[in-house]
Amino acid sequence: MTLWVETIGFTAAALTTLSFVPQVVRTLRTRDTRAISLWMYALFSAGVALWGLYGLLIGSWPVIVANAITLVLASIVLWHKLCETPESPSG
Repeated sequence: MTLWVETIGFTAAALTTLSFVPQVVRTLRTRDTRAISLWMYALFSAGVALWGLYGLLIGSWPVIVANAITLVLASIVLWHKLCETPESPSG
């Protein structure tokens, strides 16, 4: 592939991957995951893992790197969501 095509791929990968950083930082700071959908993050993480595998199979570094980093970031949020303790009902 030409350099400019790879540059576009890495730029897109960086922007979409970095979009997860604010949620991860907020989750780590507040430990609050009540407004986060467990199913969304579980399905998203599975999809990202498959995209990473696809990147490996076709040898695309932008796809591999972006999805590996995104999987780590999404897994942090997912882990905190899974470890969330249910609130007791007020009454």
